[in-house]
Amino acid sequence: MTILNTRNLSLEEVQRLFGFQEQYIESFSPLLSLELLTELEQQELLQIRDDFRRYLTSGKVSEGQVKFLVVAPLLRLAGFYRYPIEIRLEEDIADIEVEDEDLIIKGRFDILAVSKAKHTKPQVYFWVLLIESKNSQIDISTGLSQLLTYAYKSIDNQKSVWGLTTNGRSYQFVYIQQGNPPIYHLMPELNLMERERSMQLLQVLKAICQL
Repeated sequence: MTILNTRNLSLEEVQRLFGFQEQYIESFSPLLSLELLTELEQQELLQIRDDFRRYLTSGKVSEGQVKFLVVAPLLRLAGFYRYPIEIRLEEDIADIEVEDEDLIIKGRFDILAVSKAKHTKPQVYFWVLLIESKNSQIDISTGLSQLLTYAYKSIDNQKSVWGLTTNGRSYQFVYIQQGNPPIYHLMPELNLMERERSMQLLQVLKAICQL
């Protein structure tokens, strides 16, 4: 039996092992209802962006700094710190066994938001949003293989889950659906450093939180 860590899997391998098919959606509107931001939300968003920009100008921003400086305040602003949502950090996933490949996949997700008001089965909470973060110099697409591997476990218990890969500057939302084959939909890429895209970023996070 071969044991692999999710960090060592390519997107091509994940597609082959789990049967994922990729699709692209050009707008968030078919899946989410985006609400206008308040003046206070816009001001706080601008502060998050300015704080992060200061670190970017100094050079590489580490994965830990990305989580602390950008992801955490964005999640708070979007409402993810309020009941019934609970944030979980850096927990091991249950081993994924791929029998035909004589393979076991292990890994640890970065950030997971679950709803404590929803159960997919006893003692298993509904996954709301799964986040994979990278340092500021890594392309966000490199986190997609890990994100899909973790989400593959959740769609055993629920029909869909939202995912997000980010390096602090760029944000790639992914809508992952149960099926035969399972499908992941790539949404339009957003950017914290661009005013309109950053506002849409917060709107999307708020809409996912309110689902």
